[in-house]
Amino acid sequence: MISSSYKVRVWKLEARRNTKGKITSYRVLWQVEQQSFKESFKLYAQADGFRSALLTAQRRGEAFDLVSGLPPSMTQPKGDMSWYELTAAYVDMKWPDAAATTRQTIAESLIRVMPVFVPEAKNSPDARDVRSALRQWGYNTEYRTGREVPPEVRKVLGWLARNTLSVKAVADPNILRGLQRAVTRRLDGKRFSPPVARKTRSVLFNVLDYAVEEKLIDGNPLSSVKWTAMPKGKRRVDRRAVPNPVQARTLLAGVGALPRSGPRLEAFFGTMYYAGLRPEEAVSLNKRNLSLPAPAWNEVSGEYEYDWGEFHLDRAEPHVGHRWTDSGKPRDERPLKSRDEGEERTVAFPPDLTRLLWRHIRTFGYGPDGRLFCAEQGGEIPMITYTRAWRAARRAVLTKEVQATPLAKRPYDLRHAAVSTQLAAGVDPAAVAAWAGHSVAVLMEVYAAFLDGGEAVNRARIEKMLGHKPRAT
Repeated sequence: MISSSYKVRVWKLEARRNTKGKITSYRVLWQVEQQSFKESFKLYAQADGFRSALLTAQRRGEAFDLVSGLPPSMTQPKGDMSWYELTAAYVDMKWPDAAATTRQTIAESLIRVMPVFVPEAKNSPDARDVRSALRQWGYNTEYRTGREVPPEVRKVLGWLARNTLSVKAVADPNILRGLQRAVTRRLDGKRFSPPVARKTRSVLFNVLDYAVEEKLIDGNPLSSVKWTAMPKGKRRVDRRAVPNPVQARTLLAGVGALPRSGPRLEAFFGTMYYAGLRPEEAVSLNKRNLSLPAPAWNEVSGEYEYDWGEFHLDRAEPHVGHRWTDSGKPRDERPLKSRDEGEERTVAFPPDLTRLLWRHIRTFGYGPDGRLFCAEQGGEIPMITYTRAWRAARRAVLTKEVQATPLAKRPYDLRHAAVSTQLAAGVDPAAVAAWAGHSVAVLMEVYAAFLDGGEAVNRARIEKMLGHKPRAT
C-alpha cells in the first residue's frame, strides 16, 4: 500500500478574518495526491515559515505522507536530520556567495562520502543513479530549487532524504573509519591524489562544523581525529611533463600548422609558455590588458625587432560548466586566483611572445568587445577547441614513444615550462612568483624539482670560490 507521494501542491497563504474584517489568523493550504491539508497560525511569519518548509521539502524531492500530509523533514524528532538533508542545506547556504568552481568542488566532495551514509536496503536506488542525481540536481541549488526536477530524480532524492543515516551517526567509530576511506580512496580502491583528499576532508570538516552550528551534533568529531591514511606529499610538478625550450617551440609551431583553428591558437598557447598564464587567464585576455611595444625596423638586419611587453591581468574565466555558473555560461568570470575583485597582476613577457601577438593581431584583430583570442564564429575560444588542437599538435610533432610519456600532455604544462625556464635562467624567485601569481612559498613547494638544479649550480660556484677543482662529469 502506498503511504507517501511526490504529487504535492502548496497554495498561497490565506488570511482568515472575523465579521469586522480584521485578520485573526493565517492558514496554509496544501494538497498531497487528492487529499487536502490545512494548518492555521496566529502570526503571518509563522504561517510563512511553515509554508516555506513545505516548499523546501518539495524541492529537495521528499515524498509527503498521505496521512499527515507532511514530509519526513517536518516529522522527524527536533534536532535531527538525515545526512542528505544536512548536506543539501549546507550547499544551499554556501551557494549564493561561492564561485562556480567552489560549488562544483563541494558537490564532488559530498558525493564521494555519500556511500558511507547510505544503508543497504532492497529498495535502495542504484549507486550510479544516486551519484548522477546528486551531481546534476541534489547538490545544485539553482537546478534543484529553480527548475522542474525530473520525476525519477525526485524519487532518488526523496529516498535519500528519508533513508540516509542521521547526522548524529558521525560519532560512530565505524562511520568515521568509513569516512576516512571515502576521503582517501576511490570506489575502485585506488588512492586519491593528496590535493583531492585534502579538499574532500576540508569540505567534510566544514559540513560537520555547520551541523554543530545548527545544534544537530555537540561537536565536530574530525577535530579530535588524526587520519593516518591521508595521502602524503606536496604539490610538485612532474619534471617529465615539462617541455624544454626546443620542445615547447616545436609544439607551438605544430599548433600554428594545424588547419582552421591552428593559426588562431599559436599565440594563445604562446601566452602560457612565454608568460606563464593559466588557460583561464589567456582566454580572458582583452586589448585593455596589453602593453605591447610596436616593432622597430632595423636597417642593418633588414628585419623588425621586438621588445619585451607586459600583461596587466584583471580577471580570469575558469571553465566549470554551465550548471554551476550564475550566468548559465560554461565559464565563470572571476577575479584573479588568490586576489580580490579589481586587483591586478602584471606579467612581463619576452620579445618572442611580442612577435607572436603582433602577428596574431594583424591577422585576426580583436573581438567586438576587445577580446584578444576569439573563436572562428566570435566569442571566447571553447575549451574543447583548444584541447583538441593541443592533442593534434602533440600527435603531429612527437614520436609515438614520446606521446606515451607525460611530456606536455596538457596545455597547462606550458605554464610549468615558463616558470621552470625562468628559475633555470636565474631570475629572482620573488619576481617569478609575482609573475606567476604565486606566493614564494608555493613557488618553492611546487617547483622544488627545478630549484634542485639551481642548488647544484650554487654549490659548484661555492666550490670554485674555495679553490676546488671542477669535478669530472
